[in-house]
Amino acid sequence: MTYQQPSDLRTVPTVRALARDEFDAFMNFHETVFREGGTIPLKLRELVALAVAMTTRCSYCIDTHTRGATDAGATREEIAEIGFVAAAVCAGGAMAHGLLALRLDREHHHPGKDASE
Repeated sequence: MTYQQPSDLRTVPTVRALARDEFDAFMNFHETVFREGGTIPLKLRELVALAVAMTTRCSYCIDTHTRGATDAGATREEIAEIGFVAAAVCAGGAMAHGLLALRLDREHHHPGKDASE
């Protein structure tokens, strides 16, 4: 069984009918964020969105923002590099969480120990 399928997107009208106010508010927010003419150029917005989509592993978002980035002028090289930007941030986050785990271990099991030990 495949959980994410492009055909799922056909249920968007149903979601809107079930939660119209929330759906419309979300779409308004989305359209505002991905507008032309902001301080941050649309291409950069789409590349940031693509990097976030890669880190959240949302196939639909990766599809949408790959097309959005390309339509806004992103090159294949930029799309390739943004994956490594996302990977580096994820790796940095994992390392930072490792530091947190060490601190929590010290606080829970070794109170009074110096942070560098």
